[in-house]
Amino acid sequence: MITLYHCLSARSFRPLWALEALGLPYTLKILPFPPRVHARHFLDINPIGTVPAIIVDDVLMTESAGICEYLTQRYGPTQLAVMPNEPDYPHYLNWLHYGEATLTFPQTIILRYGQFEDISRRLPQAVDDYSKWFLGRLRAIEIALQGRTYLCQNRFTVADISVGYALMLADFIGLSDKFSTHVNLYWRMLQTHPSYLKALRIQEAAAFEQGVPLDHAPLIGR
Repeated sequence: MITLYHCLSARSFRPLWALEALGLPYTLKILPFPPRVHARHFLDINPIGTVPAIIVDDVLMTESAGICEYLTQRYGPTQLAVMPNEPDYPHYLNWLHYGEATLTFPQTIILRYGQFEDISRRLPQAVDDYSKWFLGRLRAIEIALQGRTYLCQNRFTVADISVGYALMLADFIGLSDKFSTHVNLYWRMLQTHPSYLKALRIQEAAAFEQGVPLDHAPLIGR
């Protein structure tokens, strides 16, 4: 039994996308954003009140990239993972964590001090500085995609899901018009992947069924 606690288009979209790519059965619980404010009962599941929170085999996990890696190992073998005996294995691990640690982190600063804080607490300079930081880190993707369709082993893996979510977030907050040619083509291609499209449909259908309005989402509806 797998249960994923998720806010619309938040970091928890990574494991949702991975679950769909793996074709695994799961229960999806949609929470209003931020859940620590609007869904206090969630603190009994995850004491720090963040998403994702996934329960697999009665074990709680809360790190989106780690969850993706675990799912491929727990329910593999699968082409969505790169194995230690494959040439791109070290690159796979690097990209899997690059998507969260290097690419998503600066965007959380942009969102907080550009949108989520009260107007009096917003910091335009921080937004500008961290936007430049994020865009500079995309240079590594631009180089890695020279002559490639995907980041590792010439196939779609959860490393693409990890980095792809960071590009999704950038698209929502208005940075995608500054993507380089290869990054833009890569992001457009990821958006056509059946697992991505299904994850989008499922999260919105589940939100409607569970009575979570779109204005309680971190991105959709803002």
